[in-house]
Amino acid sequence: MTTIDDDLLAKPGVTKPATTAGSRMVALGGFLRAGAVFILLGLMLVGFTLAQPAFINIGNLMSILQAVSVVAILGAGVTVTLAVGGFDLSIGAVAASSVMAASYAMIVWHLDALATVPLVLAFGALIGLVNAYLIVRLRVPDLLATLAMMFLLSGLQLIPTAGRSISAGLVLPDGSKATGAYDPAFLLIGRYSIFGVLPISVVLMALVAIVLFVLTERTRIGRLLFATGGNEVATRLAGASTTRLKTLAYVISGTLAALGGIVIAARVGRGDVSSGGSLLMDAVAAALIGFAVLNLRRPNVLGTIAGAVFVGVLLNGLTMLNAPYYTQDFVKGAVLVGALALTYGLGRSNP
Repeated sequence: MTTIDDDLLAKPGVTKPATTAGSRMVALGGFLRAGAVFILLGLMLVGFTLAQPAFINIGNLMSILQAVSVVAILGAGVTVTLAVGGFDLSIGAVAASSVMAASYAMIVWHLDALATVPLVLAFGALIGLVNAYLIVRLRVPDLLATLAMMFLLSGLQLIPTAGRSISAGLVLPDGSKATGAYDPAFLLIGRYSIFGVLPISVVLMALVAIVLFVLTERTRIGRLLFATGGNEVATRLAGASTTRLKTLAYVISGTLAALGGIVIAARVGRGDVSSGGSLLMDAVAAALIGFAVLNLRRPNVLGTIAGAVFVGVLLNGLTMLNAPYYTQDFVKGAVLVGALALTYGLGRSNP
């Protein structure tokens, strides 16, 4: 007959150490996964500061934020389309076309900042609306529709100037010269700093992050956006209009891409035909790194901003340490691989 040792019953602490240790390991693993990006960011800040004390200078930190502001804004747009289960490959082309459109409006049409900014934002929203029409109404897969739009815009932006960059004194295809100039008020968007410290572009990035965070995380529309991406059929059966939700997502993406183009144009002060070349990949990288922030494993705006800042700090630190420029793409790729491995690999282990 099997008997139970009363001493074991009287000493429940025999099994508690293992249970406690296991719980602590689970808690530690969860903490590391949730805060990995911020932990690595803190370690980079400390490491780069020790290697190069000028790194932690407030001017350099603001320079980093200013450099990543456009990528973060575009990445926020990508995040919204990811939330509805889509993807926008045209954001880089929309931003580049917006640079050209803003420059053309002021140099050729002689418009001021008050007319140019709404015009360019409306242009971005229109492109988002066309993307939504292709995807929602015509049932074109999102990757194909936005890829086609990317190629369309890449060619369209070159036609009005016959492939030339736009600056004062531009020779137009008909042989005449453009006599307009950039509005000084417009240039303030990319060059002015509040109290000489905080760039306007960083303020715009913060405003975009706050507005989209509230929209996606604190409102019914935000919950429906994620519901559409998770199960479109169930969302439709629940009474929500997935057509309107997807349209909203792509319009937001197009508008934010145009805003990024405005910031670039105001910073550079000319319509450069090569602008926006790497914006797509950088914005996508920031959005995907954001999946690992706080172990959410889903699109989230604050994670995207953190991802953009993370990459910006890394590249700025490497630059200050005189690392070869050709290693930057490798570093960005390695960071992205690590973030995805952390999110989808280690994140699956649940002791």
